[in-house]
Amino acid sequence: MQYDPIKRTLGKLFNQTPALRKVFYRLLDLLLLRSWHVRQELKRLELPAKSAILDAGSGFGQYTYRMSRLFPKSQILAVDVKEEQIADCNQFFTQIQQSDRVRFAEADLTKFEQREAFNLILSIDVMEHIEEDVQVFKNFHQSLKPGGVVLISTPSDQGGSDAHEHDHDHEEGGVHGFVDEHVRDGYNIQEIEDKLKSAGFAKVEARYSYGTPGKISWRLSMKYPIQLLGVSKLFFILIPFYYILAFPIAAILNYCDVKGSHTTGTGLIVKAFK
Repeated sequence: MQYDPIKRTLGKLFNQTPALRKVFYRLLDLLLLRSWHVRQELKRLELPAKSAILDAGSGFGQYTYRMSRLFPKSQILAVDVKEEQIADCNQFFTQIQQSDRVRFAEADLTKFEQREAFNLILSIDVMEHIEEDVQVFKNFHQSLKPGGVVLISTPSDQGGSDAHEHDHDHEEGGVHGFVDEHVRDGYNIQEIEDKLKSAGFAKVEARYSYGTPGKISWRLSMKYPIQLLGVSKLFFILIPFYYILAFPIAAILNYCDVKGSHTTGTGLIVKAFK
């Protein structure tokens, strides 16, 4: 399925005013199961009130915006490979008067390092696109302050590439070590734990997401409506009515996926501590 044309259309629609963009972020928070898992993990973190945060692979800026509200006294640097997205996000945060503590910049994660600068590094559906993942993990470790944590969401090797290809935030790649296609089908839990430990992390916690409830929810909330939109843009008219019926079911399934423990799943949530 080709998702990029639909994402570009939605991006243009909701980017006309700051208020519409906030609505777009809220819709992503509600619809994407990945957002439910990341939101839960962020709320559980015990960060200093005035933390320094790196959003490593910020895309549309959805999670940067979430963290700016969740950690209102923190300084946030968000980096990505897309120059136009960086400019767009900087403009939005200027419009909402948050540019004094939230900044976007273009960066290559295989080379980016700011020694002991951050309390938290967030990396959402990025690592599956980067061949030199161990080098990125080393850069993360060097960039974290002692006691800092990196939070990663990425597909697992249990079919994760198919389940996640719809909702990564990047539209294109091919530069700065990032390629739009996945360079791996997904991580095995032991594999990503070993790679993070080899990069210097003392403690790593990994768990499956997108278990059975999540996979059903993904089909209801994302796969089927996007397939319809791919057939004809006329389905934009019907989508609100579809979600009136489908979203309550998807929300219950998302809640079950977030609160449950899964022996397998198509996604991984990983925390690594320095």
